[in-house]
Amino acid sequence: MTPPLPSPAIAAIALPIVLPALVAATLVLFFRGRRSVQRVVSIGATAALLAIALGLYAVARDGAVAPYYLGHWPAPFGIVLVLDRLSATMLVLTAGLGLAVALYALGGWDMRGRHFHALLQFQLMGLNGAFLTGDVFNLFVFFEVMLIASYGLMLHGGGARRLTAGLSYVAVNLTGSTLFLFAVGLIYAVTGTLNLADLADKVATVAPGDVAILRTGGLLLLVVFALKAALVPLHWWLPGAYGAAPGPVAALFMIMTKVGAYSLLRVCVLVFGVEAGALADLAAPFVLPAALATLVIGAAGVLASRTLSALACFAVVWSMGSLLVALGLFDRGGVAAGLYYLVHSTVAGAALFLLVDLLAPLRGRAVDRISTTPPLPSAALLAGLFFAAAIAVTGMPPLSGFLGKLLILDATGAAPGATVVWTVLLATSLLVILGFARAGSTVFWKTRPARPGGDAEPETHHGSVVAVTPPRLAVAICAVLLAATALLSAFAGPITTELDATTAQLFDTAAYRRAVLPARTAATAAAGEVTP
Repeated sequence: MTPPLPSPAIAAIALPIVLPALVAATLVLFFRGRRSVQRVVSIGATAALLAIALGLYAVARDGAVAPYYLGHWPAPFGIVLVLDRLSATMLVLTAGLGLAVALYALGGWDMRGRHFHALLQFQLMGLNGAFLTGDVFNLFVFFEVMLIASYGLMLHGGGARRLTAGLSYVAVNLTGSTLFLFAVGLIYAVTGTLNLADLADKVATVAPGDVAILRTGGLLLLVVFALKAALVPLHWWLPGAYGAAPGPVAALFMIMTKVGAYSLLRVCVLVFGVEAGALADLAAPFVLPAALATLVIGAAGVLASRTLSALACFAVVWSMGSLLVALGLFDRGGVAAGLYYLVHSTVAGAALFLLVDLLAPLRGRAVDRISTTPPLPSAALLAGLFFAAAIAVTGMPPLSGFLGKLLILDATGAAPGATVVWTVLLATSLLVILGFARAGSTVFWKTRPARPGGDAEPETHHGSVVAVTPPRLAVAICAVLLAATALLSAFAGPITTELDATTAQLFDTAAYRRAVLPARTAATAAAGEVTP
């Protein structure tokens, strides 16, 4: 049965992928040497992407799952993009963060290499594709687009440390890609399909002799998603990679870790959920214990950090532990709490990375080391921003991290092992607060007089002073991101209502299957009508 021609609103589902792809190609082919034009085109395109994402979210709010069949080929034979409330939420978050990063990079980062804005657009294309795709193989394809762009962004600006960390990052992700292919092969060998809706139909009816093979494929997917989400013991690559990346790139990478969490949630609820027969709740025994271990490792890393970049990186690891504690419950309360925390942690973590990047050139040779230096330019403003970022990241009132943590505690209150979960979450929160307090007091409070030729000498780049005062635009972007955490707190009521509806739609897997496979649904209904 051929699917009906899409309406303009449904056809727009492809725009978050097509627009950045076309813009990136245009920047490389026609504006390679015209950096001012690259800036204008990239900022304009990213702003348009945010407007498109908001429009698609408005479409998704009606509660219907909207498939878009590329080439007008019906699923599961053709490629399908699927818009629902969850994917629309991730599109808005990605576009908003992408615009903030693109604007921040105007302070000079985009001029330290040739293709920053083109790589940024390719990165946005991969991210949006991963959130919209309706089948596992194209999830792999968009992972690769996203990762190839991230390699270039991570090496942007050069430097021995960045090159070393980049090689490790490439090796880790190539290993993950190989495992992904193995998983795809095993799943396809058993089920004959990679479409998520079709898999959700077929997994429960797999022959008993094939269950072990399919379980192996599913567990390999779990390993790949855990690697992307920096879940212990697969977290070790993140501090080195994010710590060496340029500041705006590290901020953009905050959404990349969420791709792993999103993929884990989507596949484990839709394909390996409660209706998956012998493979029901495949990931449930593993995610929560690993998330608790991630909390401990992340908090210990924050407390032991000797640089602000390491502090930010281990804070990301800790926040991913908090997020996956909630998502690892795989129930509506946990997922709703996790989605609120996902939005919060992405925005707060990005603000922290940008602030660390803002501070480093102002501290001379001390760069981002947690050590005393002479008073910084605009010290009161920067200290205030760091204090707000610390409150947001550690989960103290009144910003959104506090509410996100309360939601997670409430969601886990009736779960098995709730006492252990609460103890680990609250104890590690205290360690993270102590780590940020130590760093903030050392950097902003325990100042010392300048010494000739000492740490106060300005850091240089290609023989010229990088910065002696904080750029206004960069400060404004940090302030806007931190203000967003305040808005998340101020409007927590309507936001959590929206996320509750998103969670309800996610768990309505039958509606997803009906929307993506209407021909099969119609055939099943017709068969039911004629059956005596």
